[in-house]
Amino acid sequence: MLKVGLTGGIGAGKSEVSRLLVEHGAVLIDADRIAREVVAPGTPGLAAVVEAFGEDVLAADGSLDRPRLGSIVFARPDRLAVLNSIVHPLVGARSHELETAAPEDAVVIHDVPLLTENGLAPLYDVVIVVDASPTTQLDRLVRLRGMTEEDARARMAAQASREQRRDIADVVIDNDVPLDALRERVAEVWDDLVRRAHAGREGSGDAGPRAGSAE
Repeated sequence: MLKVGLTGGIGAGKSEVSRLLVEHGAVLIDADRIAREVVAPGTPGLAAVVEAFGEDVLAADGSLDRPRLGSIVFARPDRLAVLNSIVHPLVGARSHELETAAPEDAVVIHDVPLLTENGLAPLYDVVIVVDASPTTQLDRLVRLRGMTEEDARARMAAQASREQRRDIADVVIDNDVPLDALRERVAEVWDDLVRRAHAGREGSGDAGPRAGSAE
């Protein structure tokens, strides 16, 4: 099994890259989706969040009011740390369950938005960074997601810098390109990941943690 960490700044197009990798045969473990699942109504995770932040973070239907919770933790590092201390262990445990269930020869893609910020690169055999210029990110967030420019810039500024993400990358996928070009690049990366996975199974040592760089 090859464990791949996939990350990128907000609006860089990471979701499209993960979708293309799945088309090639990757097993996808989406940290954002799991983070929603572990605080769904009736879960111990949601109970712990309510205990820490109060019932005001619940919507009328009993689900987590994410915008409300976000407004509490966004500008308060201490409160964000409390939230992370609840959610991150649950996400990690569920991710491990899904990874363990994958086939022995699988290429497992962990889609982790805050991989750089949380220092998680050493957990993976290969780290892929989906890269786009800040101008492209801003355009996508405003035009495609309907954010205000102020909100989009604030969300971008709250993440690691473009340089910080590239510094921890083994593979960089440029997503300032048309979709056809992105498809070609992802296909190249997939071939390399399969090669690394097979090399690891054969014990050649080519696919060990943080094995080399390919840009």
